[in-house]
Amino acid sequence: MFPVRFDTVASDGAARTGVATTARGTYITPCFMPVGTRAAIKYLSAADYEALGAQIVLGNTYHLMLRPGADTVAHFGGLGRFSGWNGLTLTDSGGFQIFSLEPKVDDDGVTFKSTYDGSKHRFTPELAVDVQQKLGADIQMILDVCPPLPSSDHVIDEALRRTHAWAARGRAVHIRPDQSLFGIVQGGIDPNRRRDSARIVSDLDFDGYGIGGLSVGETRDEMIPALAAALEHLPADRPRYLMGVGDPASLVEAVGLGVDQFDCVMQTRLGRHGTALTTTGRVHVTNARHARSEEPLDPACPCDVCARHSIGYLRHLFQVNEPTASRLVSWHNIAWTFHLVDQMRSAISDGHFADLRRAVLDVWG
Repeated sequence: MFPVRFDTVASDGAARTGVATTARGTYITPCFMPVGTRAAIKYLSAADYEALGAQIVLGNTYHLMLRPGADTVAHFGGLGRFSGWNGLTLTDSGGFQIFSLEPKVDDDGVTFKSTYDGSKHRFTPELAVDVQQKLGADIQMILDVCPPLPSSDHVIDEALRRTHAWAARGRAVHIRPDQSLFGIVQGGIDPNRRRDSARIVSDLDFDGYGIGGLSVGETRDEMIPALAAALEHLPADRPRYLMGVGDPASLVEAVGLGVDQFDCVMQTRLGRHGTALTTTGRVHVTNARHARSEEPLDPACPCDVCARHSIGYLRHLFQVNEPTASRLVSWHNIAWTFHLVDQMRSAISDGHFADLRRAVLDVWG
């Protein structure tokens, strides 16, 4: 494994900005990572990622192991070369997708059906590591058990027991020295379980740490104490990754607690259905009132879409089912989120993070 070195550049309270160093390059935090589920961000190309300024792009282990298969991706030289992306890559363990399919889970692993053809598959912590080593991402995630919320104490405790056991098993078989391996903290919304999980997982000395199982149905008021409890016991010299979270309010709250990186499909999911993220909140592009609007999606956004196109034009594209519409609003949403993260870095460096947090929550809270 390659331990990801984290160097703090500036801090403001618990919020921090820094540089994380992997075997193949560095990334600046806080860092938002767009999701390329099947080796592509929907409607965008690798050239687009570069133009947008992405640092890390995710791939989905569950989908890639089924199609085209990990061996095929390995044949092309790994996920980055396969997709034509020269930046850093991260693969999730596939656990979240697998557990959303109501699989059969036992202490050894999980049995599930393919969403493509219904074929049966078996996944273990060891196989999750092996598959991701073939996929070749710069960072891979350990297989965990993500319980739905709400769940009973018994279900959450069983998920924790297996998550911790699987973390140790997965770590033991990871052999790629050029690839970093992140552990995952679970524990529902109970702060004490989150603290215990963070202690156990950090004792295994992973290269970085994910916090999973949040933003899965709980309120933000329930999420924040659980997240804060986990962060108390994660080492400061490794990256901290809040998994699957990307709404502006949660981003600014999590950075305020000391989280370094995030991923989410929300930006492109909203974009392809005509909803834009802006400094005044969500804008529903297809609303009739925008038919003759000459305004950009967000006058404060520096992205190319806002520089070139009016809301009226974008609405027209959606009205005639032109796929370019989904591409342009997805582009904007990713660019807008990158800009928000840039603002957070600057605010931390300048010692004004609390002011930015209040401004974001006034709109998005």
